[in-house]
Amino acid sequence: MFRFLAVASETSFRQIVTTALLLLVVAIRAPTLAAQDQGLVIRHLGFVGNHAIDVLTLESAIATTKSSWFARNLVFLGLGQERRLNEREFRIDVARIRLLYQLSGYLDAQVDTVVTRTEREAYLTFRIVEGEPIRVRSLEIVGLDSVPDRRQVVQYLPLRVGMPYSRYLLVATADTIQTRLWNLGFPTASVLARRREVDRAAHTADLELVADPGVGAVIGSVQVDGGSAVDSSFVRSLLATAAGRVFRFSDLYRSQLNLYQSGLFRFATVGIDTTRFALGDPSVPIVVRVQEGPLFRARAGIGVGTNDCVRSNLGWTARNVGRRGRQFDVTAQVSKLGVAVSPFSSTLCRGLEADTIGSRKVNYGLSASFRRPVFLSPSNALTVAAFAERRSEFRVFLRDEVGTSITFSREGSRGVPIAVTYRLSYGATQASPVSFCAFFLACRAADIAQLRERRFTASITGTVSRQRVNNLIDPTRGSVYTLEGTFSSPLIGSTRFSQFTRVVGEASWYRPLGDNVVLATHVRGGLIFAPPLRLQGGAANFVPPDQRFYAGGSNDVRGFDRNELGPVIYVTPDRNVLADGSVAFPDSVQAAPIGGNTAVIGNVELRLPTPFFSGKVRWAAFVDAGTVWERGASLTSGANVRLTPGLGLRFATPLGPARFDVAYNDRPLPQGTLYSSLDGVLTLVRSDFQKPASHRFNLQVSVGQAF
Repeated sequence: MFRFLAVASETSFRQIVTTALLLLVVAIRAPTLAAQDQGLVIRHLGFVGNHAIDVLTLESAIATTKSSWFARNLVFLGLGQERRLNEREFRIDVARIRLLYQLSGYLDAQVDTVVTRTEREAYLTFRIVEGEPIRVRSLEIVGLDSVPDRRQVVQYLPLRVGMPYSRYLLVATADTIQTRLWNLGFPTASVLARRREVDRAAHTADLELVADPGVGAVIGSVQVDGGSAVDSSFVRSLLATAAGRVFRFSDLYRSQLNLYQSGLFRFATVGIDTTRFALGDPSVPIVVRVQEGPLFRARAGIGVGTNDCVRSNLGWTARNVGRRGRQFDVTAQVSKLGVAVSPFSSTLCRGLEADTIGSRKVNYGLSASFRRPVFLSPSNALTVAAFAERRSEFRVFLRDEVGTSITFSREGSRGVPIAVTYRLSYGATQASPVSFCAFFLACRAADIAQLRERRFTASITGTVSRQRVNNLIDPTRGSVYTLEGTFSSPLIGSTRFSQFTRVVGEASWYRPLGDNVVLATHVRGGLIFAPPLRLQGGAANFVPPDQRFYAGGSNDVRGFDRNELGPVIYVTPDRNVLADGSVAFPDSVQAAPIGGNTAVIGNVELRLPTPFFSGKVRWAAFVDAGTVWERGASLTSGANVRLTPGLGLRFATPLGPARFDVAYNDRPLPQGTLYSSLDGVLTLVRSDFQKPASHRFNLQVSVGQAF
């Protein structure tokens, strides 16, 4: 299939050819790139008068490039990369910009330069007079009379009447029509773009596109080459099309994506079998070529983390059970190893000894899952899992449970995955007694024991996410959006102690500002709704501690220690409380985070290269802001937003960037209720206690970007 593009007029054709020849002659006589390093340092490169073409496109069309942001704006720091002026290439750039405008429909465009030179530096400006463009007066599309959905083919085209006559958009329009015909069952469709008439005096153009749809066709035979271990019928089931269906080019692309997403193949292609297909055939034979990847995988790891101390994991995966692509996976993991007794306790595990709720016991997880990749449709998958686990949140809760889950996942339109999970578990949650007291304004032993009992918990969770980033570990461009909702109720098998609706939304954006300079922004918000729960001590909108929102730590508001942003309860020995309700030694007061049912977090981070080892070491300046609070009931706290700025260093590792962040926070901990403890009995002292901050600078150490 071939495509031809005729030029608008003899006059414009002669002008464009002359400019192109000029570029060729000057380029042959241009000096080598080595001479470029001897030119002046470019401190400024700008464009004036450009309206039809943006600056980024103009910068991409020329050989002269500007120095990095630091080298242009903060010269005294000596940071960034300096680019030097090549005088010959700079003169050619004038012709390059003029040619770009002519191909974009501005045949009368004029380009001039303003250059300021010093002994070592150059300041460059391109002054552009665009002139009046040649506008499309008429655009006729012929040859589509036999196409049933002609309106669908010609709507929203890149080039339309009234727009400047851009050769680029003319080619894009022909490509768009041809691709739409391919997706409507015409595999041999082609489009000819040609000039009808250009009036230079009137600055108008009349254009015509001629389409040849060819013969409509359906999918013929489907041949599978390769993949001896995977059954060929299963390979066919992964395809987004089948024999007898209308040929659509988009289905071939989707089929290839399904093959890769199965995890079975290291190489996969889906295309037309040109050895068995001729123009005009009513059926299109398809050939699928695959090369299998490793069908079995074992993995193991060990590491040290700030909140996990020593941790380890093991796993084994079989990816082709029964030769039908079913995946069986077994994983085991442990953490909190060696808290208070290991050599790491005084360094990375420092502080975990104070967590008597969850860190003094080994946390573990054991799971076995069975995944069926094709469930009712190639885009669907069904996963059944069984698990046993003990997990904890620092100084908040410890959860022991066993259970099972069923997950239905689907690769939605435009590559947006959707997952729905039903989870049923039997377990118990241990939390600080003051956490339960805070909700019911009493510390009845019977109420606390009832809340700690083992019981069934069932939930349905739906997740939608959209990832468009250039690197999943350390993105520099793109965006990530996630929305998650969880519903737990006796209607689906839960108990009255676990009734809630939880909604969380999260978004991250990454924008490059120059060479290795990235602006990263992140927002996260969540709401929890729960019906009142009545016990002997009172009634409240109770949400299980393992479902509540917490903030503070290395991945959200870095000026606070883990989980210390938001509602907290204070506990101190009875002997530390004075007669007037004050405390003798504030450092002896322990803060117990209890979380909230509402959370809002926001982060802005500027990631920059360092002047030394810029490929391995980076630094960052950030501002974190956020709040967690409780709506309604007896425990009511306001949305007190805290803001903490800071600086950090990033060191490249195979697992992602190692982070060292120092955040400034001169604010005290949130206000909360103070309890005194004597022989395990809690007594309410006051409800307006606030512990002063022990330090203004908070160090956070972690691996991987915060967002």
